[in-house]
Amino acid sequence: MYRDQTKEIQIGNVKIGGGNPIAIQSMTNTKTEDAAATTEQILRLEAAGCEIIRCAVPTMEAAEALREIKKNIHIPLVADIHFDYRLAIAAIQNGADKIRINPGNIGSREKVQAVVDKAKEYGVPIRVGVNSGSLEKHLLEKYGGVTAEGIVESALDKVRMIEEMGYDNLVVSIKSSDVLMCVEAHELIAKQCHYPLHVGITESGTVYSGNIKSSVGLGIILHEGIGNTIRVSLTGDPVEEIRTAKLVLKTLGLRKGGIEVVSCPTCGRTKIDLISLANEVEKMVSDIPLDIKVAVMGCVVNGPGEAKEADIGIAGGIGEGLLIKKGQIVKKVKEEELLSTLRQELLNWKQ
Repeated sequence: MYRDQTKEIQIGNVKIGGGNPIAIQSMTNTKTEDAAATTEQILRLEAAGCEIIRCAVPTMEAAEALREIKKNIHIPLVADIHFDYRLAIAAIQNGADKIRINPGNIGSREKVQAVVDKAKEYGVPIRVGVNSGSLEKHLLEKYGGVTAEGIVESALDKVRMIEEMGYDNLVVSIKSSDVLMCVEAHELIAKQCHYPLHVGITESGTVYSGNIKSSVGLGIILHEGIGNTIRVSLTGDPVEEIRTAKLVLKTLGLRKGGIEVVSCPTCGRTKIDLISLANEVEKMVSDIPLDIKVAVMGCVVNGPGEAKEADIGIAGGIGEGLLIKKGQIVKKVKEEELLSTLRQELLNWKQ
């Protein structure tokens, strides 16, 4: 597998590459200069399961705020830098565990060298990031527009530049909002690059469309054995990115733990508000550390049979519902007690 053969890179207290588990990332959408608000959001993301967090550093004030933010969080912090090499240097000096740059927009080779030298001094990894929207003019002309080959060539050019500067503590990311182009680019670069790959579908959209595009793209790439850390990019609360990333990894068998909720699609036999109930169950189980399957069924006719592959489940009737274990009815309870009964059973679960 490609991911097991990549170089191991240490980012704060998290290792990626070299067969380490795929790490889940997100990015704050607060003003980094507001250390309190940024810290609060990172702590919420930590609670949701985020393992590496990235913050935009567009100003020197933001770079300096990293020092305060770092005091109160428990996961590695990545500084995202564009255009000004001095911000990258300041971010490293203020405690960033990794920096993300596109050497193509940092400026002259001397400026890139200054960033590399500072990263080397502090032992901070550099994520070399290339997006399809920032492809150089000569590559657009060479390939007749934005192509997977052009994205890969651009990224590897940047990697070679930094290697020539005497540094190989690198993570590589190549992103496109075109899902299939992104897949093709990762298939190409995985054969040529031994550094860990940060995988994501950039600018994927809202929680609805972004989840679909990210799940399709990440699902294909990860299933092919490519990728060492992932970020689901959504226009919305970044906590949603973590929820999706965890479910993608679990669905692909790349991560264990956490309760999986399955529910029927509803039909004319449904006698309860199954949609609300299923959503309530999904939220309710998020803080219960079990590795089991919970079924939420809409009727007592087929509910027990359909839920037999789950460890435990509930099925609704008219004003009442059933608690089911492995397809067997355990007891009947009032509809308004279904959720609390299920939670109690889970809290007292014995494997």
